[in-house]
Amino acid sequence: MFPVGGYGVMLLGALLSGLVCLGLAVALRRRLGWLGAGALAGLLWSVAVIACLTLIPANGAPGIVSAEGRLTTCSWDIGGPAPDGFWIFSGGQRLLNTVAFVPSGALLVVVAARWRATALLTVPLGLGLLAAYSVAIEKTQLELARIDRACDVTDIIDNITGAVLGVLVGLVLALLLRPWRRHNLTA
Repeated sequence: MFPVGGYGVMLLGALLSGLVCLGLAVALRRRLGWLGAGALAGLLWSVAVIACLTLIPANGAPGIVSAEGRLTTCSWDIGGPAPDGFWIFSGGQRLLNTVAFVPSGALLVVVAARWRATALLTVPLGLGLLAAYSVAIEKTQLELARIDRACDVTDIIDNITGAVLGVLVGLVLALLLRPWRRHNLTA
């Protein structure tokens, strides 16, 4: 049996990981400046929040999932029926899957833009890592039936779409914030 679950546990996980990431930002502020440290900590926090949303059972501890009731493959019904999602988003699960990855994509660009010379390499690499993270989440959902989640290729597509939209938002943010400027590098 998976011993924990529900929205409260998800929110607690998001809060605790946020506190850890805030501490990381404070510790890195002299090395990276507030903008760089905050963007890096925010990126790590957004990835942790995604894990809380996707790997903690949504409706409390589901109990035992029998071998017969366990899915053996991911759903390939692209764009097929999806549950309504969480109470936070009325637009449904597909909207949540997309929106959840937008901050990660945006913060990835702001972090990478601090080092302009390598940003053209690190942003596509980071986007690839976010896509791999989405695949790993779905694979985990498939393998761990006890978390009462389902593997769905549509989720991967929605997650990657959100990350790409986030990168576009991050490009605008980087142009506005200019994290490579000298005053952003000091505490």
